[in-house]
Amino acid sequence: MNVIDLQVLTDLPGQPLPGQFQTWVDSVLHECKQPANLVIRIVDESEGALLNAQYRGKNGPTNILSFPFEQPEGIDFAAENADLSHYLGDLVICSPVIAQEAESQGKALTDHWAHIVIHGVLHLLGFDHLKAQDADIMEAKEIAILKKLNINNPYCEENS
Repeated sequence: MNVIDLQVLTDLPGQPLPGQFQTWVDSVLHECKQPANLVIRIVDESEGALLNAQYRGKNGPTNILSFPFEQPEGIDFAAENADLSHYLGDLVICSPVIAQEAESQGKALTDHWAHIVIHGVLHLLGFDHLKAQDADIMEAKEIAILKKLNINNPYCEENS
């Protein structure tokens, strides 16, 4: 089973339950041979803005920040600590931004949370959307995973 260290630093109405996070993470990682570990940290706008400025050089909070784990050179975590051998990294999600986006886009709040978590886990696995071709691949994966969860395509305008 994939292990999530869920750190909830803000509590807004409509935030997902731990089991929902587990379902969404598992839906992305179901084909992985080994269970994975990751951190999901739910923050307020203040911490979201601070981290966005520090790591992306951008003002204000963003919906999600993904920090894939990079193993330091010369250290074999697989040999020394089995818990870190399958550590994917950290996701930082700004709860107020998720709520604002869902409302402004006319999406169900839970569906938007699911999309953002799935999007973040894909980033931890190395997917990106900087180039159009890569974005198409990543979006197709998101859409397929969300469909299995009975969630509409988040990129389709008629769903927002």
